[in-house]
Amino acid sequence: MSGRLKVAWAAITVFVLVWALLPVLSIVATSFKLPSQLNLGTFWPTTWTTTNYEQILTGSAKDLFLPALRNSIGISLIATFVAVVLATLAAYAIARLDFPGKRLVLATALGVSIFPVISIVTPLFNLWRNIGLYDTWLGLIIPYLSLTLPISIWTLAAFFRQIPWELEQAAQVDGATSWQAFRKAIVPLAAPGVFTTALIAFFIAWNDFVYGISLTSTSAARPVPAALAFFTGASQFEEPTGAISAAAVVVTVPVVILVLLFQRQIVSGLTQGAVKG
Repeated sequence: MSGRLKVAWAAITVFVLVWALLPVLSIVATSFKLPSQLNLGTFWPTTWTTTNYEQILTGSAKDLFLPALRNSIGISLIATFVAVVLATLAAYAIARLDFPGKRLVLATALGVSIFPVISIVTPLFNLWRNIGLYDTWLGLIIPYLSLTLPISIWTLAAFFRQIPWELEQAAQVDGATSWQAFRKAIVPLAAPGVFTTALIAFFIAWNDFVYGISLTSTSAARPVPAALAFFTGASQFEEPTGAISAAAVVVTVPVVILVLLFQRQIVSGLTQGAVKG
């Protein structure tokens, strides 16, 4: 590239980074502000304090935040595990087997993934109340599968298509059954794609708000995104902006750490599943 083109790309990169990171920095800065500093109009706090973090971890908001954090971790992990297992089997069948309706399955998965969630919350709320799944972990795990399973199927189906069919045939020639060839030959090769899919599914479940706020009413199953809406200040005249910002930082840190630690696997899984070799 020419010098001008390099400068242009550098400028675009800096602009995108500032555009994306400025809101995050604002939330981090707000989480260290005292309530009296929130309306001063300054970006960075004049006096740094950990009061907001103490409030959500050991103070008055811990009974709201800590159970919600536990619910988010447990529900997201279970939903991710179930989605990845089901998607692995479904994607393998779509990529390897020839059966009627294969394209319909993919089209249905795509349709479900783009269907507006808010439109099915009300009937789901009534159904869950009638069958006893309202305000339970299972009552959130099942709807989360509608968010995580379609994207998992699409990602893994594209990845399985890149694995040479001859490897599985060679394993069967050596005496392996179809299940053994899939488990011992195909799954290890598909590990990067499975890992990438699991991370994406976990992020989707972790960030959900609509199901979390609509299908729960107590701390028994309410996840963190929904719990943030119930934060209150020390008095009715005090806004809980600082505490909400601190909670947002706490729940964002695990996601950032996962991306930083496994960014190579994420890029590898996405590119290998998207490029035909």
